[in-house]
Amino acid sequence: MIISKLYSRLLQQLPAETAHDMAIHSLGSPLAKLAGCAEPAAPVKLMGIQFPGRVGLAAGFDKNADAVSGLSRLGFGFLEVGTVTPKPQSGNHKPRLFRLKQDRAIINRMGFNNKGVDYLVKQIKNTSYQGVLGINIGKNKDTDNSKALDDYLIGFNKTHSYADYVTINISSPNTPNLRALQSEHSLNQLLSGLKEAQFKAQQQSGQYTPLVVKISPDEDQQQLIAIAGVLQTNEIDGLICTNTTISRPDTLISNQQLIHETGGLSGAPLKHKSFITLKTMRQLLGTDFPIIAVGGIMGVTDAQQRFDCGADLIQIYTGFVYQGPTLINNINAWLTQTHVTSP
Repeated sequence: MIISKLYSRLLQQLPAETAHDMAIHSLGSPLAKLAGCAEPAAPVKLMGIQFPGRVGLAAGFDKNADAVSGLSRLGFGFLEVGTVTPKPQSGNHKPRLFRLKQDRAIINRMGFNNKGVDYLVKQIKNTSYQGVLGINIGKNKDTDNSKALDDYLIGFNKTHSYADYVTINISSPNTPNLRALQSEHSLNQLLSGLKEAQFKAQQQSGQYTPLVVKISPDEDQQQLIAIAGVLQTNEIDGLICTNTTISRPDTLISNQQLIHETGGLSGAPLKHKSFITLKTMRQLLGTDFPIIAVGGIMGVTDAQQRFDCGADLIQIYTGFVYQGPTLINNINAWLTQTHVTSP
């Protein structure tokens, strides 16, 4: 644990994307085994999947499934890799990742940089990881929204055999016009096509791979009502609340130039918007619809708030970047002492 803390502090001194790349390299190396292995906490069955713990890693950290084995030793109950696109793409120009340390936040405009779905599948085949794995899929930047379903079908068809669930990312602010896919008509077309692919895959393989949708925290009440209706109509298996926000709260106190960098804001300042979206969607979808909460979970109090509001599982990213495995351990310790129940 002491070594882990020292390493986390070292990474904080490096440029943000350099630190991220170093973390992935370290977790993907044999040296990761030297850190021991922490246990997840509070198992639960959801979407037909037995989760050994309720704290997961959010998509975006390990885009290419390069560090799955190392990450699995840190106490996560499940991992979500990606976002992965059909074709490799370099993402947006650097710099594109910024720490707002005083706000315990990050702004990113990575732009779905990844090595493509074939590379990710190869990495998953080569890992010894046996835990719960989600794969987050998106569309390539140069794919028009009118052809978006084609990209998502490629992603689903190539990954469903290796995933416990597949997440449909339509909410990143860093791919032009991607969030337009959250509109009622576009979302219905996309999800109906993916449900058809899910059914065909089940018929062919006998394996049912749940579909989960990840939404933005920037939608208003009417938009959330429409999204909830489309999810229910298409019998989607689960929801993730939420992605990053394009808003900039007045409470931000970090360097003004950093604050106004374009991209998605995550971490502590996202907490309120993400929580309100979670609360609204739980009310709209009822008590039985599986929901994973992510966004601004920086400690035990934040985790408790999400579970109290109706989250079945939680994911962390920015809190993990700032605190390392300590955050996972703290939440897991609380979970072992608390009887958490879903609504």
